[in-house]
Amino acid sequence: QVQLVESGGGLVQPGGSLRLSCAASGSIFRLYNAGWSRQAPGKPRELVASVTNGGSTNYADSVKGRFTISRDNAKKTVLLQMNSLKPEDTAVYYCNLRRIATTTTYWGQGTQVTVSS
Repeated sequence: QVQLVESGGGLVQPGGSLRLSCAASGSIFRLYNAGWSRQAPGKPRELVASVTNGGSTNYADSVKGRFTISRDNAKKTVLLQMNSLKPEDTAVYYCNLRRIATTTTYWGQGTQVTVSS
């Protein structure tokens, strides 16, 4: 069983930055791919960034060049650095881990990010 706890959300002005952190416990972290998804009110959840257990990254077109995902296997953490934030980035952000070669996925409770002046 894996437990995920996100932190780092909040209110930021357009153009600002935030760093989200996801701390994992309970399993062998390096056996999981990781990702950050977000869900805005009235919209479906969308994957914004992912990183494999080998460190390969992928980003949604809407965040390329602004967001950076990283992981620290020793600390069992996944980070999402968000720069040049826009009002349309406002959403609840969720961390997830998916065990490689399986469909087993774990989700955190979410952290609110609000971009507004």
